[in-house]
Amino acid sequence: MRIRSRRRREEPEVNLTALIDVVFLLLIFFMVSTTFDREAQLKVDLPEASAEPTEAPKEILEVTVNERGEYFIDDQQVVNTEAATLRKALRQAMGDRRDLPLLIRADGQAPHQSVVTVMDVARQLGIEQLSLATVQHQEQP
Repeated sequence: MRIRSRRRREEPEVNLTALIDVVFLLLIFFMVSTTFDREAQLKVDLPEASAEPTEAPKEILEVTVNERGEYFIDDQQVVNTEAATLRKALRQAMGDRRDLPLLIRADGQAPHQSVVTVMDVARQLGIEQLSLATVQHQEQP
């Protein structure tokens, strides 16, 4: 004779709480370990040149001119494109270091007048070391 228990068998169930915790921890891990492209960095297509690259000095003042002719001094945008505003911003960035070299990073599509304005303002401020940034010309096979 078999005796059956009157207890009802419980249905197996899947506990999703632990699974959600693991997925959440993986999500946090991937978010923390992923490197993001700096969107704040200026994208400038430099013109090409055939000269060999030279080593840049350690301390340098960098003026970037984008394709719309806007000026950026060490990644800080100048309020407008007027020469007087650029002169004031350069003077403030240089402080009392007049021997600081100036690097002009102008987009290949930047207006020529914008680049000439930077060079003119640099001359007015007495900057003697001036460089134009380019990329090395790639020979076509």
